[in-house]
Amino acid sequence: MFRILIAALAALLVATPANADRIKDLGGFQGIRSNQLTGYGIVVGLPGTGDDNLEYTVQSLKAVASRFGLQLPPNANPGMKNAAVVLITADLPAFAKPGQRLDITVASIGKAKSLRGGSLILTPMLGADGQIYAMAQGNLAVGGLGAEGKDGSTIVVNIPSAGRIPEGATVERAVQTGFENTPYLTFNLQRADFTTAQNVASAINNKLGMGSAQAVDAVSVSVRAPVGGDIRATLMSTIENLDVVSAEPSAKVIVNARTGTVVINSAVRVGRAAVTHGKLTVRIDEQERVVQPEPFSQGQTAKEQKSGVAVEEERRPMFLIEPGPKLADVVKAVNAIGASPADLVAILEALKEAGALKAELIVL
Repeated sequence: MFRILIAALAALLVATPANADRIKDLGGFQGIRSNQLTGYGIVVGLPGTGDDNLEYTVQSLKAVASRFGLQLPPNANPGMKNAAVVLITADLPAFAKPGQRLDITVASIGKAKSLRGGSLILTPMLGADGQIYAMAQGNLAVGGLGAEGKDGSTIVVNIPSAGRIPEGATVERAVQTGFENTPYLTFNLQRADFTTAQNVASAINNKLGMGSAQAVDAVSVSVRAPVGGDIRATLMSTIENLDVVSAEPSAKVIVNARTGTVVINSAVRVGRAAVTHGKLTVRIDEQERVVQPEPFSQGQTAKEQKSGVAVEEERRPMFLIEPGPKLADVVKAVNAIGASPADLVAILEALKEAGALKAELIVL
């Protein structure tokens, strides 16, 4: 039994390439994506923290009242402290069907102080094409809190003017992806790389047969597929779970000058170079002393400033960086210099200008 288990593990290790990634982790099929929805509505039931007579809030309330056959007088200006105009956003997932529920985010666009305790009135949510894809309604869950005293002092915790409604929208229309009728399926990589695109195409051809896939450019891989949603769903599932070896990324050094964070990827190489790094310190001491006049000189006692200026420069010998084929060699050389994160940016830029740093230097 033990020998059988060892043989099975060995076969698994041989079948899966080292550092292999699933194709689904490298990108996605074109057209299979979420869509953004937006809506404009009114939150009511607020405890006096609403918009308070904003013109467009009054107009919105009149529009809501007209849905139920109630016509407010043209010059009516009702108090609106218990209502607020809000903007509603949500993501419509791919293949979402009518009747499914969506989480929505509600945020005030007026001067409402808090949406806590409010309820969203039934609001249509529109896509980029102007069509209604969902209807939103429900009670808000607000994580923020605000309070105000009579003397004008206020305290705010988090953001009380925004909240969420879990499953607050119902899908009314599905987005047609058309993936079951297109002549080809197109797989798009998250990061453009010609080598990775060729590896993905080769993995698909090895599984489905030569000529099934071809790399169109550094991002897209075109896959021939039969017509039919059920057949294509099975095909896409097979493709997404194939293992492929990603190409090594291009050498990059990322430096965040604000925080001093430096990130070096495994492709960075350093050529032979000599580096010296010193520290210059300027110290200024200010002192006051009292000056007494000589007897019978008719002078006055006064204060006199005494300044001491000193410059200290730390002497450090030049350090030789040997060519390093590994990331560990680069880290070892940087640590040997003993530079602070702020000084490290200048050293990396100098190495880049000298041609010793074989990488793209990106300063954020």
